[in-house]
Amino acid sequence: MEIDFKKPVIALAPLAGFTDLPFRKVVKKFGADLTFSEMISANALIRRSPKSLKMIRKNPEESPYIVQIAGSDPEVIKEAVLILNDMEGIDGIDLNCGCPVPKVVGQNAGSALLKDLPLMGKIVETIKKYSNKRYTSVKARLGFNEKIPQEIAKTAQNAGADFITFHGRTRSGGYKAKVDYEAIKTAKESVSIPVIANGDITSKEIAEYVLDFTGCDGLMIGRGAVGKPWIFYQIRNDLKDIDKETKTKIILEHFYGIVDFYGDMGVKIFRKHLHTYSKGIANGASFRDRINKIEEPSEMERAIREFFG
Repeated sequence: MEIDFKKPVIALAPLAGFTDLPFRKVVKKFGADLTFSEMISANALIRRSPKSLKMIRKNPEESPYIVQIAGSDPEVIKEAVLILNDMEGIDGIDLNCGCPVPKVVGQNAGSALLKDLPLMGKIVETIKKYSNKRYTSVKARLGFNEKIPQEIAKTAQNAGADFITFHGRTRSGGYKAKVDYEAIKTAKESVSIPVIANGDITSKEIAEYVLDFTGCDGLMIGRGAVGKPWIFYQIRNDLKDIDKETKTKIILEHFYGIVDFYGDMGVKIFRKHLHTYSKGIANGASFRDRINKIEEPSEMERAIREFFG
């Protein structure tokens, strides 16, 4: 399915441990235009790791849908692409050039690719050459230690990327440094392919500001959607706040999806989501204490309705 860049695209970022199929299904239903899988290791994919294959699965409503892969060996990337080629329902392959985790960086993957732009370009070219999907894209930080957004954007474009997403920090900036929207703006102005802005977009107001300031073709929201997936609904419907009923509906929809996807483990897995959903709400601590002991789906549903409804 085509991504319509004629209007600002609102995308859900790949976020390990959070943006699984049930979460993506919820944000897609309530306003996201575009969803990405969690980051998949190309090495794990070519070993056909059951966990990785499950992470790739998508909901039928999830379209367009892009799988994000990480790796640094063009041959391994090629093999991973050929495996993805046999899977239906995937609209694109995204190369992770932003993950700051030492384990990933130590394999010369993720944000480490920003220290070797010729290699990054070669990997993008490999994806573009062997993929039968509509889109080849890149998600990058502004650089490893120094900010080089224009060089990164041009490398991606010259290698054949159809669009690029920028997280507005360097690798050394982690998740604490101030997001540099000015640098994203300069990247946008240096290339002709669409550019998506990412980083600290936590409200409808910030979303509007970032779009206006950077001139980007879309926004990607990651941590700003954890505990607040209705941010997509707010942006899409131009709402300052969300009523209690809609919030409860979204939380329950997420819960049903988790139980459906993970089976008996779903109730335990959903506890971490309820911890973030309940933050800042009166009596949240006692609610978290209560749900930590719940094992049964029906009891969990009742607790959710009582607390949020």
